[in-house]
Amino acid sequence: METLYKIIGIAIVTCIACFVVKPIRADFATIISIVGGVLVLIYSMSYLSDVFGLFGNIFHITGINTSIYSVVFKVIGIGYLTEFTASICTDTGNASLADKVLLGGKLIILVMALPIVKSILNIVVELLP
Repeated sequence: METLYKIIGIAIVTCIACFVVKPIRADFATIISIVGGVLVLIYSMSYLSDVFGLFGNIFHITGINTSIYSVVFKVIGIGYLTEFTASICTDTGNASLADKVLLGGKLIILVMALPIVKSILNIVVELLP
């Protein structure tokens, strides 16, 4: 819970700093926004080990192929990174570029998820009489 308070505090201070600095130096406001976002990400990363452990247990208990495990985390990582990058693009006034970043991320996720879809289809075919 303490980490949540830190994240909220960083976000509020970043927003206020951007609001104050933007009329004077818009370029500094963008830099402040990016630094604030990176700090929030750094504090959020502390929970990743818990997530990796939980998914590791799930995959171990269910006996799912470990290659799917790595694909799932890559897909999640790509989703977060593209969303973060798109947010930065939007903050800097490049909404069109943000849309293209999101589209690129979605296409990469689609391609990376194909082995998972293939595995699911193989399971379904095996279950059919």
